[in-house]
Amino acid sequence: MQTLRHKLRSLSEIFPLMTIWGLIILLLFSLQSCSSPETAKPDFVKVDGMKFMKGGKAYYFTGTNFWYGTYLGAPGKMGDRERLIRELDGLKANGIDNLRILASSQESPLNTSLDPAITTQPGTDNDSLLQGLDFLLSEMAKREMTAVVFLNNYWEWSGGMAVMTGWFDGGQFETLFNDPKAFDWSKFMNYSATFYRNEKANTYWREYLTKIINRKNSVTGVEYKNDPTIMSWQLANEPRPGQGEEGLKHVDAYYKWIDESSKFIKSLDSNHLVSTGSEGAAGSLDSDEIFKKAHESKYVDYVTFHLWAKNWGWFKAEKAEETYPTAEANAIDYVNRQLKVARELNKPITMEEFGIGRDLEACMPGTPTVYRDKYYSKLFELVADSAAAGSAIAGTNFWAWGGEAKAQHPDAKWLPGDPFMGDPPQEPQGLNSVLLSDSTTLDIIRNHAEKMKALRK
Repeated sequence: MQTLRHKLRSLSEIFPLMTIWGLIILLLFSLQSCSSPETAKPDFVKVDGMKFMKGGKAYYFTGTNFWYGTYLGAPGKMGDRERLIRELDGLKANGIDNLRILASSQESPLNTSLDPAITTQPGTDNDSLLQGLDFLLSEMAKREMTAVVFLNNYWEWSGGMAVMTGWFDGGQFETLFNDPKAFDWSKFMNYSATFYRNEKANTYWREYLTKIINRKNSVTGVEYKNDPTIMSWQLANEPRPGQGEEGLKHVDAYYKWIDESSKFIKSLDSNHLVSTGSEGAAGSLDSDEIFKKAHESKYVDYVTFHLWAKNWGWFKAEKAEETYPTAEANAIDYVNRQLKVARELNKPITMEEFGIGRDLEACMPGTPTVYRDKYYSKLFELVADSAAAGSAIAGTNFWAWGGEAKAQHPDAKWLPGDPFMGDPPQEPQGLNSVLLSDSTTLDIIRNHAEKMKALRK
């Protein structure tokens, strides 16, 4: 590089009438052109103790589960991009800016699973659905939303661990589950947990993770691993060690799988957070200790838990007035138990699934949501107060967003080709979904979102 005196002399010869101040200004521009300007660094969500940080500020959020956004984003008849854009606008208008979405589904012989699936067999992926994920992330970025992307499923509704294990188990999967009338949940859960030890299934899964994390978005041209729209890669939806005495045999393999899988993702991508997708103690053989140990890995950045009053036997819709008080008390106790674990780990925690059905478990738009509204109000109050007091709770994702969709059949059953809702294919469509017509519920969500955003400082 030329010396300053030499530069001034050269410039004065070229521009003899220019004043010394003009030369100095020109020189500054010249010096600037000699160095490569630093580009602004993407604004990834990070962790600092028990807080999320984004752009130098604490990051608190109000979110939802929108797993089917990938499907809406697919091009052509497979998807519905116009609806996706409307749904994202509706979410944003109600203060919802963190979406838990799906990036992996496997074709399953079970008729209660997603159809179509992203992967039909090992190594064969439906690129239209992956383009749907591209489009979804690109539209979320426009609205300054963040995504929690889950990469597997302990349950059958998107294929998941059971199907991937079945690809490499010599036909045991088909033998165990070929009679839907004899489907045994305990047997299924412990079979699904054998995934943690199945080396061939995990080798395939890691190949898929590598493909997804390194994927270049066909809309934006940004590789997923460099996209700040993604907040977290999540190992799976509700991974469990299994159930009962058999589940205890899987615990050590479960811990190892969490640690090694999280480390593997970090080796591919140092920008993003990693989470487990755990339900908390309820998905950990009802053990706070197992829940805690599963999140001790240094490669797991924060803690997750889910809350299901009906599924866990606390609430019965047909006896709502009688069972609701106990359900609410149990829910508050459960939340506080999970927050205690996060505090001991010194990590943030999110309540990324919770919900309750419409009154009397009706499914159609316009049916009452009295008990859901009471439940949401109480849980949101607890979360906002706890966050304001400095606890580890940093965000929520209610289950789930249904938006403008509605059940297509009198029995509310989902059939291939029907519009997707927040309720997976095995559940009545509209049962736990929050719809655009649910004005009272949306008021509660919007007010909570304002409180959480006020903590971003």
